[in-house]
Amino acid sequence: MTRPTEQHPASFRDPSGFIFVRDGELLRQINEAYRDDFELLSSSGLLEKLWSQGLMVKSEEADLGLAAAPSAIAILKPERLPFISHPYEWSFGMLKEAALLTLKIQSLALDHGMSLKDASAYNIQFHQGRPLFIDTLSFEKHEKSAPWVAYGQFCRHFLAPLALMAHVDVRLQSLLGDHLDGIPLNLASHLLPGKTKFNAGLMMHLHMHAKAESSGKGSGQGGDSKAGFSEAAMRGLIASLEKAVSGLEWKPAGTEWADYYNDTNYTDAAAKHKHEVLKAWITEASAACATCWDLGANDGRYSRIAAEAGLWTLAADIDPAAVEQAWLYIRKSGMPGLHPLLLDLRNPSPSRGWMNQERSGLIERGPSDLVLALALIHHLAIGNNVPLPSVLDLFSRLGREVIVEWVPKEDSQIQRMMRARKDIFAGYTQSAFEAALPDGMRIRQMEPIKESGRVLYWLARA
Repeated sequence: MTRPTEQHPASFRDPSGFIFVRDGELLRQINEAYRDDFELLSSSGLLEKLWSQGLMVKSEEADLGLAAAPSAIAILKPERLPFISHPYEWSFGMLKEAALLTLKIQSLALDHGMSLKDASAYNIQFHQGRPLFIDTLSFEKHEKSAPWVAYGQFCRHFLAPLALMAHVDVRLQSLLGDHLDGIPLNLASHLLPGKTKFNAGLMMHLHMHAKAESSGKGSGQGGDSKAGFSEAAMRGLIASLEKAVSGLEWKPAGTEWADYYNDTNYTDAAAKHKHEVLKAWITEASAACATCWDLGANDGRYSRIAAEAGLWTLAADIDPAAVEQAWLYIRKSGMPGLHPLLLDLRNPSPSRGWMNQERSGLIERGPSDLVLALALIHHLAIGNNVPLPSVLDLFSRLGREVIVEWVPKEDSQIQRMMRARKDIFAGYTQSAFEAALPDGMRIRQMEPIKESGRVLYWLARA
């Protein structure tokens, strides 16, 4: 019987191997072209070092008979992560930690006679509250006097966006979505303020690097390959990049929803009641659910209830400051199973890259077992004129079960939104909301929140 095999659409550029799925299991094929480097990687102790320090996703060797093509010399079964996110969906702090992890791995690779042949941000994922390197095929034997071939890519994928976020506007991270191989250095250099030329690291690795590339004199490899590049110079380059990245800072303040919980119409009793109901419902749901997507999560306050109940939880929000605060909380508390995500639900991440398949859009990465949509529906239905049936249709596509917080038109938040608008929302009523449930969805439970006028609904498949 032929086993169904599907090569991952993001894994096709490297002749060394590729990721594929067979019978629902994620596998990595190592090709003959990577034999020498794979044998060195396996014998040098580098893999074990990275695994023991929790820096790289673990994998185990699988039966060679599972190969998807005849060129295989080995098959690996990596640990499967619950969600794949993209660099343009990360907060500032997440991208910064991913950059520092990449440099740390390059330094460890040199200790074992190897080097990273690429430094793509897509080689990093976040799991259990920390960044992880995921690409086994990125390592190659380090040739003495050879420059770092991934230097230019590191600057485009990490240093350029971080510098733009820190010195211009945090929202410029979105450029990573338009430039999947990183932000062009000449564009970054043009957008950065003149004062950054007085920063030694940014001057060298961005401004001068961009000028060298534009003139055709830059190798993009962190050194002149003809003159040679010693290991000491390589380590100096890594240290210089690490200093440049570490020196970039952005503090989450003053954006759309960062201070939402300090400016809400909830009384203490209402907030307590909402928390109690959510905790009870989510705990009950956790018996049949493994994942949760909290849409409009703000700083992840209610996402934590799901994570504490044992659900792997995505805390998604449109506000870079709120997402950064969620990440900082994870780093401070060590809470596992929580993944912040920068997401504009009005325009969610689309499928991108080659054949629109290389980087999956949000909907393609779902559905989640459970979706939380708390104090969100009015922002979509009134703030963005999306009809209630369309809002609920989206929720049902993203989650098998949905907990929605209904916010009535009389709510102070809605009244504030409508001060300068004509009320064209005659159809925004609680009865219309209940009537708009998609086919196959039913109200499992509902609970009015004390002293608020708001109502929690637990929607489930019929």
